[in-house]
Amino acid sequence: MLPSSVRIYLAVEPEDMRKGVDGLMAVVRNRFELDAFSGHLFVFISKRRNGLKILFWDTGGFVVYYKRLEAGRFKRPLIEPGATTISMTSVDLAMLLEGIDLSRVRKPRLWSPRKKR
Repeated sequence: MLPSSVRIYLAVEPEDMRKGVDGLMAVVRNRFELDAFSGHLFVFISKRRNGLKILFWDTGGFVVYYKRLEAGRFKRPLIEPGATTISMTSVDLAMLLEGIDLSRVRKPRLWSPRKKR
């Protein structure tokens, strides 16, 4: 499980899996308007939805994690119109990597303390 300070952004549009670090960094900077050096995770799914890359900055350099499914497809969560990214939790990312259809997952409402007025 990742610390809550680490954000996970899933790209809404399919991405060319031939892109390396520089190409994915350009997508983060230009399309998402986010900082690729932030330490957050940026998740990209291929057009055929059988490939997935995660880009993130680690001490001294970028890391690209790549997973290709030999059978089946990655199932995207529901996407709001006009969105460029979807924020995910580490649990969402783990389920996505396992091939679980996130659009069918029912999450309980989590308790949080009331804000003082």
